[in-house]
Amino acid sequence: MALAHLPRVPKGHGLRYAHASVKVPHFGLWLNGKWAEAQSGHTGEVLNPATGEKEATFAMGDAADIDEAVKSADQSFRSGEWSELNPRARGRVLNRAAELLRSALPEFVDMETRQTGRCLREYKAQLGRVPEWFEYHASYAAAKGFEGRLPSLTEADHINMVWRVPLGVCGLITPWNHPVLIAAKKISVALAAGNSVVVKPPLEAPVTVLRLGEVLSMAGLPPGTLQVVPGAGQTAGDALARHPMVEKLDFTGGTATGLQIQRSMAEAGRVRAYSAELGGNAPILVFSDTRKVQEAVDGVCFAAFVASGQTCVSGKRVLVQDEIFEEFQDALISKVTSLQVGNPLEEATDIGPVVSARQLERIEDQVARAKAGGAKAVTGGQRPSLEGLLGKGHFYEPTVLTGVSPENPAFVEEIFGPVISLSRFRDEEEALALANSSDYGLGGAIWTEDIRKAFRVARGLRCGLSWVNCHHRNDPSSPWGGFGQSGIGRENGPEAFEEYTTTKSLTIRTNETAENWFGSRSARYG
Repeated sequence: MALAHLPRVPKGHGLRYAHASVKVPHFGLWLNGKWAEAQSGHTGEVLNPATGEKEATFAMGDAADIDEAVKSADQSFRSGEWSELNPRARGRVLNRAAELLRSALPEFVDMETRQTGRCLREYKAQLGRVPEWFEYHASYAAAKGFEGRLPSLTEADHINMVWRVPLGVCGLITPWNHPVLIAAKKISVALAAGNSVVVKPPLEAPVTVLRLGEVLSMAGLPPGTLQVVPGAGQTAGDALARHPMVEKLDFTGGTATGLQIQRSMAEAGRVRAYSAELGGNAPILVFSDTRKVQEAVDGVCFAAFVASGQTCVSGKRVLVQDEIFEEFQDALISKVTSLQVGNPLEEATDIGPVVSARQLERIEDQVARAKAGGAKAVTGGQRPSLEGLLGKGHFYEPTVLTGVSPENPAFVEEIFGPVISLSRFRDEEEALALANSSDYGLGGAIWTEDIRKAFRVARGLRCGLSWVNCHHRNDPSSPWGGFGQSGIGRENGPEAFEEYTTTKSLTIRTNETAENWFGSRSARYG
């Protein structure tokens, strides 16, 4: 099936906010390739975490809108306009979307900063890489994803063929900390595999995901193949998890919510595929053979405080070997106190606000309980004093806690903010025991000059992602996911493609005479 001709993208082309003539833009639901209002007429607001100002309004979907979106997506899938399209043709659309995204990055960066409060310089770096996911999955699906195979059967007179097919309608529930990146990671592979997709983006930051829907439509995606419906988790999210036409649900967010989604799916009475990237409490192990202590300190600060500590793989538990503990602690305190807290739209800012007042209160409560358990804040531990509009923002100083026992809430719980604990260890055995004492198992990092030690410790860490002398490296070709309470399934790489497809097996008899089971006592069974 051929898609409509795609016009070339002129230089300097960029997308404009919807209703750009008004001060506060409004965004509808993205349904069937166009904007639509929620059936209830309800709307939500996007508030700037740095100032409290209203940045946009959006249509607030509920179960009725999810039902419409899923039914249309299912109809689109069954039509075959996308699902039966040659993978190379699908890839051309996804590559076109990547091109459009690159041309529109300044607007995406600006709006992403305004709706999440994350620093402008972070989004310039992060969103610049988002097109890579569309390009990788387009290339993989076209080159290898749908290659069949011929297993070698024990019976020479039968041939077995196995190939991959898309699942159908996939429901995606995405988080507020990386709105575009995580949505793109899921959408790109789901579409490359031939599925139709319904996305419920976060209430705090839905705008850029809605715009992503428009970008894909501009790239040539058929109407109804990608639907975007913002709404509350208890209504829209639950309806998506329970909908009988959804064949797969993919969620990124907190562990408690991930478990609730599993319950909703089970209560709906249908077996569906499920993948989830959930909470984390990543350890960073700094060994005494680390010659460049300042380099390790800089790496720890990136791991801990990028996105104001609001990432699933943030380095939260910093474990330092006895021999260099004091030197490391002094350098860490000096580095952390030099970080600039302020307006995320300014290039000089290192730490922006956390996403909401509720998130700020949760961080304050966790730090208070950590202190009650014996921890001491050697830096931060409070809200900063900021003037003007920033005084209304949800800021928290980057915080280092010491005196944290393995039983302390700061060591056990995920603190989703700019807060880390600093502890010491004697040797590899103790380091691994401390690192693996968490129920979470998403990521972990090792700082050492000894490559053999790096391999030993990496093998011993109970986590899906590990890094040596770096942190938070992410690539569309490399699988991403965790152990234990950090989730199930994988994003990125061939593993993600397999999550969004299933296999069909065909066995063909080649001999001319069929066996008669009830006429012969020597006929083969199976």
